[in-house]
Amino acid sequence: MSEAQPHTAGSPGKDQEKGKKRMNAGILILGGLTLALAIIAFIKSPDLPLKGLQSGFSLLQQVWLPLLLGFCFAGFFNVLLPREVLVKWMGEQSGTKGILLGWLIGLVMPGGPYVVFPIAASLIKQGVAVGPLLAFITAKTLLSPTRLLIWEIPFLGWPFTAARFLPSILFPPIIGIIGQRLFNIFSRWAG
Repeated sequence: MSEAQPHTAGSPGKDQEKGKKRMNAGILILGGLTLALAIIAFIKSPDLPLKGLQSGFSLLQQVWLPLLLGFCFAGFFNVLLPREVLVKWMGEQSGTKGILLGWLIGLVMPGGPYVVFPIAASLIKQGVAVGPLLAFITAKTLLSPTRLLIWEIPFLGWPFTAARFLPSILFPPIIGIIGQRLFNIFSRWAG
């Protein structure tokens, strides 16, 4: 299966360069902020940077397995779903149908951000349009059935959960439609 290009304006070579530059800029920003915090911590107390690193590695020990599984899940998702099917159902020409499908998939997909964002990255590389992808991510982050049943209803009660759920269920398709148009405008400006 050939690797599909991300959905951005411009030529494929330039798109890959832009993606690498954005990723490198993100790493540079995160690295700079981390270094700044380490300096501030050292100024406050010379032993704080080591404590900060220990705290960070403790967090890494807790999340490395879900991260690894999420990336593996996205990789299998990428190779098992034929690109043609994804583009037919959720590509640029899918319109509102693709946005509604992205919304429904986001509502039922299990897993947290460890699964969702690697899958989203895989989908955009496969040729899924921005609108369905926005609806998918928004539905997943706003309306996790597991979170509703295990956390929200027991801790906040069903009236609160229902008051949040009902308007939240309407937003993903709206965000998909508006977001697709905005992405097209921004892409023209960038290209």
